[in-house]
Amino acid sequence: MANYGKHTDLKWQKKWEDSGVFKFVENKEKEKLYVLEMFSYPSGSKLHAGHWFNYGPTDSWARMKKMQGYNVFQPMGFDAFGLPAENFAIKTGIHPMDSTLKNIETMEKQLKEMGAMFNWDHEVVTCAPDYYKWTQWLFTELYKNGLAYRKKAPVNWCPSCNTVLANEQVVDGACERCQTLVVKKDLTQWFFKITKYADELLEDLDKLDWPEKTKSMQKHWIGRSYGSQVSFKVQDKDLDFSVFTTRVDTLFGVSYVVFAPENDMVKELTTPEHQAEVEAYIEQAKMQNEIDRQSLSREKTGVFTGSYAINPVNGRVIPIWVGDYVLNTYGTGIVMAVPAHDERDYEFAKKYELPIERVIEGGDALPYTEVGPMVNSGEFNGLQGDEAKEQVTKWLQDRGQGELKVNYRLRDWLVSRQRYWGAPIPVVYCDHCGEVVLEEKDLPVELPYDVEFAPDGKSPLAKSEAFLHTTCPKCGGPATREADTLDTFVCSSWYYLRYVDNKNADAPFDKEKINTMLPVDKYVGGPEHAVMHLLYARFITKALRDMGYLSFDEPFKSLTHQGLILGPDGQKMSKSKGNTISPDEYITQYGSDVFRMYLMFGFSYAEGGAWSDEGIRSVSRFVDRVERNFHNIRDILHSSSSTEDLRSEDKDLLYWNANAIKGVTEDSEKMQFNTAIARMMELTNALTKYIPMEKHNHEVLKKVTLDFIRILAPFAPHFSEEIWEMFGHEGSVFDESWPAFDEKALVKDEVEIAIQINGKIKERIMIPSDANDEEIKALSLATAAIQKETDGKTVVKVIVIKGRLVNIVVK
Repeated sequence: MANYGKHTDLKWQKKWEDSGVFKFVENKEKEKLYVLEMFSYPSGSKLHAGHWFNYGPTDSWARMKKMQGYNVFQPMGFDAFGLPAENFAIKTGIHPMDSTLKNIETMEKQLKEMGAMFNWDHEVVTCAPDYYKWTQWLFTELYKNGLAYRKKAPVNWCPSCNTVLANEQVVDGACERCQTLVVKKDLTQWFFKITKYADELLEDLDKLDWPEKTKSMQKHWIGRSYGSQVSFKVQDKDLDFSVFTTRVDTLFGVSYVVFAPENDMVKELTTPEHQAEVEAYIEQAKMQNEIDRQSLSREKTGVFTGSYAINPVNGRVIPIWVGDYVLNTYGTGIVMAVPAHDERDYEFAKKYELPIERVIEGGDALPYTEVGPMVNSGEFNGLQGDEAKEQVTKWLQDRGQGELKVNYRLRDWLVSRQRYWGAPIPVVYCDHCGEVVLEEKDLPVELPYDVEFAPDGKSPLAKSEAFLHTTCPKCGGPATREADTLDTFVCSSWYYLRYVDNKNADAPFDKEKINTMLPVDKYVGGPEHAVMHLLYARFITKALRDMGYLSFDEPFKSLTHQGLILGPDGQKMSKSKGNTISPDEYITQYGSDVFRMYLMFGFSYAEGGAWSDEGIRSVSRFVDRVERNFHNIRDILHSSSSTEDLRSEDKDLLYWNANAIKGVTEDSEKMQFNTAIARMMELTNALTKYIPMEKHNHEVLKKVTLDFIRILAPFAPHFSEEIWEMFGHEGSVFDESWPAFDEKALVKDEVEIAIQINGKIKERIMIPSDANDEEIKALSLATAAIQKETDGKTVVKVIVIKGRLVNIVVK
């Protein structure tokens, strides 16, 4: 009897489009609910099962909220700039613009086949000039407010992608995109001053309904630490430098200092006789990635500069070294080495025969890294912990040689990219006026089409004479455009704002609209964006708030991460492994609702798991069974007469109906979709048992049927619309209210309990649900089967576990 299939999907997708049932219309009488899934990269392949796992279940959650009375805004778009699309174009020879737009067309079709209630009228595509005009505007606003600047700096360089990477795009010392080991390179680049918001980004995490792991990752990335900054003078030179330390109580034990190879002072500190060795060491360090340099297991290396510093607390003359285990990106890029109380310093000192002096008491051997009383530390002997740190810092502060300091691991966001497929940076360089950031009237700076974009380490736009040479907007003289493009994360750092007012040609968004619709109420996407997109979006929101554009502090109130759908072999899906799952094939065979329901039933939404063809077949059989039940119910309601009294069978069906509504509602709220569907399967079992009975209460059967269709609708939208129509309804089931459950129906008149003798089940009986322990004992002992089992034996004890079982202990 199975009638549901792709033809049903097509029928209802057309009806939805024609009727505009899911179009967003502002309605102040309803509470708005902004539901957003992270948008896709149209980088060359179709949507895969992983995309579906993000979009399908979230759409089901949003549909339920719509039926609960919320005015749901659920837009969709495409994160169309960036390396994935450009690399696909390089591989195929097809221009990025052409391949991207073609892929968007394909993905739009796939997303519509999903049957999701996306508001396509609000679509954004980040590579469209009417979008990136406002990405460029964002750059200009940040610049005007002192949050965008240009400087020469050592940057992460991927030799394979031939571009700069932000710190967040380097994973275990390698490019997150291609896994090539990253090297350091000195380049003049554009940065956004995210560090200005470090404290607020850290502290506001506690206000968010986000996964704790994601919040912890951001806290670690921001990396706030409290300590002291100590000033050291260089012997025989008019130079000094500062060191950040969290262990100023060990200052008397400093026996040498180590500079990071990239530190700007190294050149000044290096004496002529050590110059060749130091320069060679610096070049060698450039080839090492930061993860390797920080490894505890790696042998520490360094070279002496020939210069000495003076320890401010005891006047000791200490050598200045260069060592690659020190990173220029942390603190001041200089370490005060206390080998007696730090493992890395100890290893370094042992290797190069440098002094090791205990200044903290404790432990049998060195290095001793715990807190303890200060020793060999003059007037501070005996002090320990926070008191010791405070007293030493005060001593330094009184002499102008130190101060309390808060340090951060977070570094400013490097946004320059030496690639073609991105938003051009809206800056020109003029010999007369210098660096000129363009005004809004001169935007967008459009990306030229005819450019050689194959990567060679040089910005592709620098090869386009037509693009590069322009006129200075200030003086009218000749000028050169900035040839780098913006990191694609700049595009995605504000897209959730543009959705609301995507057709506005005069501004990125209307302030009144945006402050009514935002923040996003539910955001769903992968955990891999924890310290990139999610952190950047928070920064941009706070910056725009401070500029007066936004009235809220955070972009995403509630965040959910979906798990990962693996191939049937339990491995991450990839074309090279041949284990990818194409939704299109399964939708053709089973229909999109079966595909959606399998993803929601077969996996924990937070964890994911391995794909199973048998799993989707079992869900298909379940949908067939539900359909047969509905057809049989229709026949019963049309042909047979109804009983008027409410029998125990009717009450039992109402119990399973209330149980399903309660379970589906509560589990779906928590995005525990697999258990929500399990509740509907229980209701299906109850209906399957009820339908063959000789007599039926039509009022009960009709109520249960209509409730069932409504709770099923978000999970199987096309199928549910078809069944809703079959029962004579003209409007969409999604215009109906979400059913409420009757608490009284959840209290059964009778419950089944198991009776055990010495722990083994011997009988099952029905008892009144309100029976007390003594009544339950009496009923259990009175059954024929139990009397037979206990005949001639002594009943030692009767244990009652209310509502579940009775255990009779005999001997």
